[in-house]
Amino acid sequence: MSQSDSIYASPLDTLIDFRFDERVVDVFPDMIQRSVPGYGTIISTIGVFAAKYAQENSHCYDLGCSLGAVTLSMRQRIKAENCDIIAVDNSQAMIERGQKILESDRSSTIPVTMTCADINDVDIENASVVVMNFTLQFIPLEERLALIKRIYQGLKPGGVLILSEKIAFDEPERQAFQIDIHHDFKRANGYSDLEISQKRTALENVLIPETIATHQQRLNDAGFSFSDVWFQCFNFISLVAVK
Repeated sequence: MSQSDSIYASPLDTLIDFRFDERVVDVFPDMIQRSVPGYGTIISTIGVFAAKYAQENSHCYDLGCSLGAVTLSMRQRIKAENCDIIAVDNSQAMIERGQKILESDRSSTIPVTMTCADINDVDIENASVVVMNFTLQFIPLEERLALIKRIYQGLKPGGVLILSEKIAFDEPERQAFQIDIHHDFKRANGYSDLEISQKRTALENVLIPETIATHQQRLNDAGFSFSDVWFQCFNFISLVAVK
């Protein structure tokens, strides 16, 4: 059972860069629900997308799967024959916990493979659905286009990429407004100013957000014929791109 997130509740002498270690795994469901507005809606709707776009005899990928929430949502919705899900994360702790959660799911017989690996090293092939749910933002900027191009090349015609991200804004006033209202959202969910400040510092060099325009231009450069923002709440969005 998930614990309450109190990782940054006490003053820390040294703030190290955020990483998905055992401490985070233990509190991850609580952390993500209290930190990302609309997270539950995003997860459930990705299942709807998967039901629509999963093709027979194809793979669906959950890249940066953490504990497998997206994987389970897709698994519970997909009806296409001979379709499987490949879930990848570079945190061994996440994969081990996610496998235990998956083993308790009896809602579907769709095969799932959970793998601990760098998504840059994973072959994307014969894919009809690829999801990166708050994953690309942790990839170095200079590596993002190559990754999106590999995903595009591995998708079947008519396949989709679903990309959820924290975003930035070019206009300083708008950027400040969106950050402030997100912090208010976190306060409303019980986080203190100390927790908000310390986590923000820990993420500063790890999570690098970009503008919607930058994301859509990259998708276009990779070859996608269409992309659109299907969800936004504050500075969190999810896009769908169709090959």
